[in-house]
Amino acid sequence: MTDLVLKEQIGPVLRVTLNAPERRNPISDIEMIDALAGIMIDADNSSDVRAVILTGAGSAFSSGGDVKKMTPGQGLRDEAPVNTRMNYMRGIQRLPLLFEALEVPVVAAVNGPAIGAGCDLACMCDIRIASEKAVFAESFVKVGLVPGDGGAWLLPRIVGFSKACEMALTGESLKAAQALACGLVSRVVAAEDLLSEALDIANMIASNPRHAVRMTKRLLRKAHLTTLSDTLELSAAMQALAHTTRDHQEAVSAFIERRSPYFSD
Repeated sequence: MTDLVLKEQIGPVLRVTLNAPERRNPISDIEMIDALAGIMIDADNSSDVRAVILTGAGSAFSSGGDVKKMTPGQGLRDEAPVNTRMNYMRGIQRLPLLFEALEVPVVAAVNGPAIGAGCDLACMCDIRIASEKAVFAESFVKVGLVPGDGGAWLLPRIVGFSKACEMALTGESLKAAQALACGLVSRVVAAEDLLSEALDIANMIASNPRHAVRMTKRLLRKAHLTTLSDTLELSAAMQALAHTTRDHQEAVSAFIERRSPYFSD
């Protein structure tokens, strides 16, 4: 059986590829969810992985849910609604909780359509860059559903409440340039340059001290969930730890000695 998710270590960067191109990389199947979750957990626990790139094989990033499996007894849907609820909680809803908890930075390289849960998967990542061929749609209403994977929480925090409502209530798609204009992605590049651009960003992240990068990401994630005073308190605690690291001491020494730092942690 072909691996549903591929991984490739490129120096300090792990490239993770959803690998069901013939079905446009749906992520609602439990097998795909398990495979992706396992790889991301391993990456987070590895000192050799400083950043992750997430992309899709073939022409799509991810089509989200597999519409062909939305009949009772298939996919997440069960004859009994209480079982469907548990299927969501034990299935696709694990992903937003996992991505929120990850400390390793994740760059989404959106190579093509990111539809429904596929759009939300991109939103779970820390940085999103898009190919000119990328298309985004929060299209659950088009099939009579709601965002069941956390999209209602994720999208407004990225594009603002009004734009999130427009996307979710109309279900209409955004082209790459429109996604850039509303802040859904941070840059748009030519299709042939997407992975190299993502690798450049990931390597820039990876060149910085690992502990500082991970604590900075954790601080950013926590900050949008809490108050300024709580954020400042957490910042002070993390900064106290950061001051004790070898990499901080090396950075200060390198600055004073006018040389490039060497980060080992």
